[in-house]
Amino acid sequence: MTLLIIAYLGGVLTILSPCILPILPFVFARAGQPFVKSTLPMLAGMAATFALVATLAAVGGGWAIRANEYGRLAAIVLLALFGVSLLSQRFASTLARPIVDFGNNLLNASGGGRTAPTVRSALILGVATGLLWAPCAGPILGLVLTGAALQGANLQTTALLIAYAAGAATSLAVALRVGDKIFAAMKRSLGIGDRIRQAVGAAVLVGVAVIAFGLDTSLLARLSYASTASLEQAVLDRLHAKPVGGTPSGAASSDTTIPAADGKKPLRSDLPVEAYAPSFDGAVEWLNSKPLTKEQLRGKVVLVDFWTYSCINCIRTIPYVRAWAEKYADQGLVVIGVHAPEFAFERKIDNVKKAVDDFRIGYPVAIDNDYKIWRAFENSYWPAAYLIDSKGQIRYHHFGEGNYGRTEKAIQDLLREAGSQMAETAPVVPNAKGVETGPDLADIGSGETYLGYAQAENFVSPEGLQADTSQNYSIAEPGINAWGLSGTWTIGKDQATLDQAGGGIAYRFSARDLHLVLGPGADAKPIRFQVQIDGKAPGADHGSDIDADGNGTVTATRLYQLVRQSGTVAARTFEIRFLDPGVQAYAFTFG
Repeated sequence: MTLLIIAYLGGVLTILSPCILPILPFVFARAGQPFVKSTLPMLAGMAATFALVATLAAVGGGWAIRANEYGRLAAIVLLALFGVSLLSQRFASTLARPIVDFGNNLLNASGGGRTAPTVRSALILGVATGLLWAPCAGPILGLVLTGAALQGANLQTTALLIAYAAGAATSLAVALRVGDKIFAAMKRSLGIGDRIRQAVGAAVLVGVAVIAFGLDTSLLARLSYASTASLEQAVLDRLHAKPVGGTPSGAASSDTTIPAADGKKPLRSDLPVEAYAPSFDGAVEWLNSKPLTKEQLRGKVVLVDFWTYSCINCIRTIPYVRAWAEKYADQGLVVIGVHAPEFAFERKIDNVKKAVDDFRIGYPVAIDNDYKIWRAFENSYWPAAYLIDSKGQIRYHHFGEGNYGRTEKAIQDLLREAGSQMAETAPVVPNAKGVETGPDLADIGSGETYLGYAQAENFVSPEGLQADTSQNYSIAEPGINAWGLSGTWTIGKDQATLDQAGGGIAYRFSARDLHLVLGPGADAKPIRFQVQIDGKAPGADHGSDIDADGNGTVTATRLYQLVRQSGTVAARTFEIRFLDPGVQAYAFTFG
């Protein structure tokens, strides 16, 4: 029930997000119509269609993607006709003649005919709007979609998506009621009812054009990253935690350095008891250690770090986790890294072993390929840190990067509570290099972007995304936060695979660092590539995995740092061209 409430509140907050802008003309076209017979069915159709499409997306089949594409095309045509019918009553009447039933629905929907709007006509427009609506995946919708990705389509996923869509419909209904009063006052005072209807029709056509040409994602992307994330995270922190006593520890993203407590004082930490820690029995294998049990860990303070090796946020957290493991091992701290894979290649234990060696991780790592430990902790994030006290109780958690000073203070407090007599020490300052270096938060204007069709967004190659089919793509100059392919590629659920040498990827980004998760394909042969920034060799702006001329080689499936801007951070066009076939590209991340 708590998750349903959270999902509903996340939907309500959607009205504050820029992502709602493209569908507002369709919604406000219902202004002045009866609420029960017109507005309510339209919003219900929108919510139900969004929930259904999002649930099918969790299945991940190419057929679902193609069905959604055809549905979007039909919706664009329908809403375009609706917009023209608002502009011209003559067109609305003409439309009704060749396709009587369908035309009457459109005519009634526009309010241009003689009959009253029907529930059926409003429902049709709601379904069309739901097919075009793609809300921002903030923390709350991200929580729901992560669960769908891990557990597949099920009744719980559908219920959460319906709750989210219902929340959005509620806020839109309130906005529409306010709009009704404004439009009615304008009609009374100015006598321009027809002009208002025509203006709304023009706005509908503009909205249709924006969505049809993909401009909604590229133009609004920069606004979307700073939408309602902080409000949604506050809702999650307040409602999703399950404290046994007191309030849960904060999950703020900012880093605050807190001085260590006086080691001479006996300490009873004021960290709350959030829950009793589950076991680690779900691990399919352990690295750097034999399997650890709750009984073996009793009396120790345990830091549990959920991570996956291609996640840039996890990679930037590792230097701190590694430093804490080394610094506090003699004081009774045990660090356990729980590796829960995001992509299929991260399920291969040999890949994880290599990553553990590359990141110089010496603490125990539990391989959680079946997500049993993930579910036992009811976790939803990469990275996520949980602190367990000497009695086996969870006393602190933190999601995401940052807050390292507060986390280390919590470690010190629980160690002293367990009896450690450690002297006062300053927080660790790891010597992070390359991809482990912290992000330039002030200049990040681009967000994580997946290349597989299950989560692909802002794809602007004119051929359109073709799921599970070899297709020759082209790309000119992408807009900000948009990307495209060139050459022959097959786009699968999680990755895009290059079928012929010479293909490439282009992305217009705004951030200091650009990373791309790449793999060499099934034959594991090295794949050569070249990178250009704004059409030139990167020079001083090259990342740690290429040279100044932009040359690099894909030798393993992992995250590659390809750009690190050395001067002022500005929007740049990134291009990568592969000299050999077979490369698999998964996701862009930025820092």
